[in-house]
Amino acid sequence: MAFEQEDESGAAFGHVIAVHGSVIDIRFASGALPAINEAVAIEWDIGRPLIAEVQKHLNDHTVRAVALESTSGLNRGRAARGLGTPIRVPVGNAILGRLLNSIGEPADRGPALPAEIDRRPIHTTAPRIDSFVGTLETFYTGIKVIDLLAPLVKGGKAAMFGGAGVGKTVLIMELIRTTVERHSGISVFAGIGERSREGHELLLELRQSGVLERTALVFGQMNEPPGARWRAGLTALSMAEYFRDTAHENVLLLIDNIYRLVQAGSEVSGLLGRLPSRVGYQPTLASEIAELEERIASVAGAAITSIQAVYVPADDFTDPAVAEIFSHLDSSIVLSREMASEGMYPAVDPLASTSSLLDPRLVGEAHYRTAQEVRKTIAHYRELREIIALLGIEELSAADRSAVKRARRLMRFLTQPFMVTVAFTGKSGRSVELEATLAGCRAILDGETDDWAESSLYMVGDLDEARRKESQISRATP
Repeated sequence: MAFEQEDESGAAFGHVIAVHGSVIDIRFASGALPAINEAVAIEWDIGRPLIAEVQKHLNDHTVRAVALESTSGLNRGRAARGLGTPIRVPVGNAILGRLLNSIGEPADRGPALPAEIDRRPIHTTAPRIDSFVGTLETFYTGIKVIDLLAPLVKGGKAAMFGGAGVGKTVLIMELIRTTVERHSGISVFAGIGERSREGHELLLELRQSGVLERTALVFGQMNEPPGARWRAGLTALSMAEYFRDTAHENVLLLIDNIYRLVQAGSEVSGLLGRLPSRVGYQPTLASEIAELEERIASVAGAAITSIQAVYVPADDFTDPAVAEIFSHLDSSIVLSREMASEGMYPAVDPLASTSSLLDPRLVGEAHYRTAQEVRKTIAHYRELREIIALLGIEELSAADRSAVKRARRLMRFLTQPFMVTVAFTGKSGRSVELEATLAGCRAILDGETDDWAESSLYMVGDLDEARRKESQISRATP
């Protein structure tokens, strides 16, 4: 059982007096109430004890706790015991290659974890400000549009924003694969509120690509109680903190989807009887997001780099949860439904995506100037699209026609086949160095590809591959 190693001296003992779905009221002796966020084990007939987390003191005798597992079959009168500590989850090399649930138990039908494995509480404080190590080092992904227009900060926080079906999960899976191959370090993946099918596909993909041995997976799936989804992010973060602080390893923390964590918190808040705040969200929205985000940091010797997928409800970027997540980020990658519908994958909007690292003093003058020219050219094209739709491209000036031609080629050059989509597209994936991306964009901006077919630049790696494709197209055209 996950908490057998805890010291029981001074433990609070009580019994269940009410069960409201995932919320459980437990009565204890006066003066022996478990603390807020303390774990409680409830004995019942279905296997090992049920684990819940105290969220509210109703009076001097009673607490209200949120179960992290299904309460189906739990009845009143069951014995409960405060464990004297927050939920503690396993950490260390033994969890690499494993799929765990939100309380740290194996969910992959593999062998049990070692009994003597180290454990860490999921609730802890963020590193002290004076222990932070500021870094402006770029975390290269091999994905052209990200490295060019929204470079990630090593030890920073980045998020991919998009509605349903625009490619967030595929991009996350590609980032796991490419970054584990390109960067030495550990990956910890938190799947929050995602479909069981997606978790199974991810596990198979990581196993086939050979990177599972350096990855730990934590899932609080869509069919699990809100408490499990609510705490899966903190469970994964505690595991990442161990590798950063104790093993001194650089860690890539991927979260898909952090909006589902907010949704689970909203469900829990309603079950606890709290009045909702704006748009029906929990009144503790800002503090819940901050509790997670502020613990993602670089300290001396190692860093946690976090990449998070964020579902945008109804494509509304003014949603309070989305706006709150924005405030914690170093890089924001915005996925466009319009680009996805045109087959421009990854569907990263080149104008809406931003990064604090895109500064000439940090990335260099050449990179900054190229990125700005790419944005300016694409923005000009979008301004002209309405005129083109009404009057036709022939009505534009020669300079505007040239800008449109180059913008369309730039947008196609920034597409890229992924390694994780080979089975669906038949195209082998590409990982492109920044220098090749800059050289390709520079050539397009300078007009070297004006006479090329647009399809020559679509779904290729670097410009040399596009040149070979153009040569084949030219030979095939009579």
